[in-house]
Amino acid sequence: MYRFLLTRQWVILTLVGLALIPVMIKLGFWQLHRHEQRVARNNQIGESLAHAPVPITGLTGPGREVAHESVWRRVTATGTYDTKGEVVARYRTDESGKSGYMVITPLVLDDGTAVLVNRGWIPADAGQREFPSVPAPPGGKVTVTGRLRADETAGSGIRDTKGLPARMIMIINSERQAEVLHRPVLGGYVELVSPTGDGQPQPVPSPDHSSIGNHMAYAVQWWLFSAFVPVGWVILVRRERRDRAAEAAAGTAGTTTEPAEPAAGVAASSTSPE
Repeated sequence: MYRFLLTRQWVILTLVGLALIPVMIKLGFWQLHRHEQRVARNNQIGESLAHAPVPITGLTGPGREVAHESVWRRVTATGTYDTKGEVVARYRTDESGKSGYMVITPLVLDDGTAVLVNRGWIPADAGQREFPSVPAPPGGKVTVTGRLRADETAGSGIRDTKGLPARMIMIINSERQAEVLHRPVLGGYVELVSPTGDGQPQPVPSPDHSSIGNHMAYAVQWWLFSAFVPVGWVILVRRERRDRAAEAAAGTAGTTTEPAEPAAGVAASSTSPE
């Protein structure tokens, strides 16, 4: 009755189905983990932004990596902008997706150390081969407030292109800029929140920490797909069995109902007169 399951076609179909089930289950857990990571990130950002601003020197120092729990914390720093050490990070987009630069200006503190300040976004020129025209920062001593960010690295998903024009960078990294500035630089950098004003670079928008994306829905979707595989297999088996049974019944009926032709001699004798 089910001998057709041993045919090459059905063996391959069954093996493919058995292979798909664990793959789909694993993909579902992968999406679940991404959902959990997104929720944890949102919670961490929300908690960090809820804290009152603190001096940046309490959370980082020269050559130090910004701790995970300190990322997005609001910080303050007082010093003087060093426009000679100013650089721009290429291929950055604004809220509308338009390409441009992020303006990175060192703020020199009273003790001679510096902190990189992302002053915001400016549009790119056509060629992007020369240092663009950048609005000048406030002169003299200023106190800035912003969000503390970890150093970007080549593994941050940003392409680290070499051989760029002077004063252009791809990743914002305090260690690299310390080598250029020839002074100690605090680990990480600051996304400027204030002071800002007309004629200054467009401030970096606050991070979205309310959206959780569709990862949970995708996880459930993959698990449903894994459940549909055996259900679909059973449906196909029953349909194949029913079709084969119908073909067999039709063949049997055709053999039993077909009338037999009489022999030639018998037919002749039955029609001859007595």
